[in-house]
Amino acid sequence: MALIVQKYGGTSVASVERIQAVAQKIKAFKEKGHQLVVSVSAMSGETSRMTALAQTIQDIPSLREMDVLLTTGEQVTIALLTMALQQLGCDAVSYTGPQVCIMTDSEHGKARIKSIDNHRIFHSLDQGKVVVVAGFQGVDENGHITTLGRGGSDTTAVALVTALKADECQIYTDVDGVFTTDPRIEINARRINVVSYEEMLEMASLGSKVLQIRSVEFASKYKVPLRVLSSLIDNPLGTLITREENIVEQVVISGIAHNKDEAKLSLIGVLDEPGIAFKILNPISSANIEVDMIVQSVSAREGLTNFAFTVHRNNFKTASKILNNVCKEIGAIAVQSDDKVVKVSLVGIGIRSHAGIATQMFEVLHNEGINIQMISTSEIKISVVIDEKYLELAVRSLHAVFELDKE
Repeated sequence: MALIVQKYGGTSVASVERIQAVAQKIKAFKEKGHQLVVSVSAMSGETSRMTALAQTIQDIPSLREMDVLLTTGEQVTIALLTMALQQLGCDAVSYTGPQVCIMTDSEHGKARIKSIDNHRIFHSLDQGKVVVVAGFQGVDENGHITTLGRGGSDTTAVALVTALKADECQIYTDVDGVFTTDPRIEINARRINVVSYEEMLEMASLGSKVLQIRSVEFASKYKVPLRVLSSLIDNPLGTLITREENIVEQVVISGIAHNKDEAKLSLIGVLDEPGIAFKILNPISSANIEVDMIVQSVSAREGLTNFAFTVHRNNFKTASKILNNVCKEIGAIAVQSDDKVVKVSLVGIGIRSHAGIATQMFEVLHNEGINIQMISTSEIKISVVIDEKYLELAVRSLHAVFELDKE
């Protein structure tokens, strides 16, 4: 008998029919003798609907009240799923995050889990019940309801595995695992059988929407085996996310990630002196805008440099306004901005031990006439910023050259 934590995302519980189908899956696991704790998200579209409602009332909704509002979505799902299980004759009980003491810090909208009191859950499991826990939510030390940010139900599930010392965490979504790239762009994209925590972290941070980044960080820290599966098909195969040393055969490139939410800003003709990067980026970070890639290059004029960086496209207008003010303050020549760029990345633990991968990538893009605007590398990833119109061409060409369609 194994103790398994399962998580079902919004598309998996998008309707009463899907909730009932999920209940059938859970019952089948229970009948095999397993103990089950299930974490669920709000029904698909509910979080966006409630956010829109809040914005019709308050221009900038209170973060605390938004947490109170948004957590009702998961509360609806846990109650309906528990009812569906009970209707099937499967004993179950639902709990909100505060009811099982998922303690977090007080950062409304993006709180971090500090601890979970497992006593109530174990008591229910000992009674033979399936325990259904609301994902995405917790409570701080002052009793205020908090949320963990978009995709936070993934993090709830991984944290539950850690607190309960469960055997495995199964993340059910609308796709059967992690693919070599987005199947909507490349029809030959292939499901990856096994991927390392490192690779999954890179893929998640570079645009892959399968898992929330923090959930992978949590799993990596506590060595929690994660399996990504589809709730929409029978007998899914899925992808196992595990430690690198558990992967028998390490491929050079595991996948190609892309991010459409990029925008590029450049400050032209900046004095090449110590502290200039701080003067440029400090006002950006003070506005709570995260900077991704950074490139500093020599200007055509002696003693000057050009400074470029990327931000999330949602922050483009605010960052542009800030940078124009910085430009005047430090006496730079001009600001150049472009919100029609994307980031394409090769990811693979084999990159660190295979020379020439970057050269091969650049050659492919050159042969397709795609100009590289920025480059960033690490031990297991190579990222480039290119014009948005070349995204699909770049992904397909790289997928073919690195033979990611083959086992």
